[in-house]
Amino acid sequence: MGLQKGPEAPRGFRLSRPPLATYRLDVWQAGGPTTRRIAEGFLKWAIKTKAAPAGLAIVPHRRGTSPKLAKSGQDEALHRVVNTDGLEPRDRAAAILILVFGQQAENIARLTWDDVTVTDDLVTVQLGSIQIALPDPLAQPWRELAANPGHELTAAHPNTKWVFRGASPGRHIHPGHLTTRLSKLFSTRAARLGTLHELTKLAPVAIIAETLGYSPTTIERHATGSAAAYAQYITTRVHARRVSVPQS
Repeated sequence: MGLQKGPEAPRGFRLSRPPLATYRLDVWQAGGPTTRRIAEGFLKWAIKTKAAPAGLAIVPHRRGTSPKLAKSGQDEALHRVVNTDGLEPRDRAAAILILVFGQQAENIARLTWDDVTVTDDLVTVQLGSIQIALPDPLAQPWRELAANPGHELTAAHPNTKWVFRGASPGRHIHPGHLTTRLSKLFSTRAARLGTLHELTKLAPVAIIAETLGYSPTTIERHATGSAAAYAQYITTRVHARRVSVPQS
């Protein structure tokens, strides 16, 4: 962006802007609901100020159409999180909550040490109304985090209870910063949706909702999508078998 002199502009200046690339809209469109909401506001401003052509729009999101990380992708990502050297304990711990328990970054960021218990024999995390025991190697990052939570050498976090401490005094990490840190490993949104999709195959809706801190309505929606996907899978397999049967 730069300032160029122009007689027709107010006070003799015109703000010149590069055209808004359509690929940017595609990226924003593919983002989560927060990204799309911010992009909508920015796009309205850009059209109003002639920085973007009229007619551009963010297509409203249709529930159930967001991409999900497949089970194989979840397993691969979890393997990287557990075994890759150089990852900070808090990144490992947060990634585990997304990949294993389908937690939202906002809820992870708000966890306190009242929600987590670390002893010599056991590590538990309470996401809903039930304490969940973490086996090794999933427990190890939490032990490391409890021993060295970070930022303890500054005056910003005296006796704070936040598990995931932020840079601002007394505040937890910003959820957006957390997802950015994890984006080098996997898409947090796709991973979370994929995990919930798989979990609904393993237990009743009420138990999952109570354990993970979700509303039953949300889990029911994922369960419905999971059942529909499984029904489609069965239909495809049956059709494939019929096609492969040799005709007499």
